[in-house]
Order: sequence, then C-alpha cells, then structure tokens
Amino acid sequence: MAVKIRLKRMGSKKSPFYRLVVADSRSPRDGRFIEEIGYYNPVATPVEVKIDEDAALKWLQDGAKPSDTVRNLFSKAGILEKFHNLKYQK
Repeated sequence: MAVKIRLKRMGSKKSPFYRLVVADSRSPRDGRFIEEIGYYNPVATPVEVKIDEDAALKWLQDGAKPSDTVRNLFSKAGILEKFHNLKYQK
C-alpha cells in the first residue's frame, strides 16, 4: 500500500478549502483517508495554513510521499528541513 499526503478539496464552488490528509494512493481525491493532519485555505488573505508538525514528520518517517502542493506547503512551513535533519542524524 502506497501512502500519500495530499489535499482533500472542501468548500463550495469557487471558494475552495483544503484539508491535508494521509490517504492510500488508490483512494479517490475526496474519498477515504487515514488521518487528517491540517488544513490550507488559499482564498483567505493572508493564506491560512495549519499543519500538525509532529503527525506530518511521523508520516514522512513512515514513508508517506507528499504531493507536489503539499511538498511546497511543508517546505514553506519548515517541515521538510526538519525531516531531512532527522533523517541524516541517524
């Protein structure tokens, strides 16, 4: 089973709101997920991003692959840097 960290689209038409979820790569975009680890609201000014850092690091260490957009969000939040530091300290 390949696990991905990706966005689940919520909100109404023309005002999207996304939840960061950990899901099996075979499940549909807005379908079943394993765990919700944050949210992303690109419509708000300023853009709202909340990520459970501990859960994100745990899933990355367990081998979950982030989607491109999630990778960018993690990078801006500094989570990828922490992950790489943890990875190379061992």
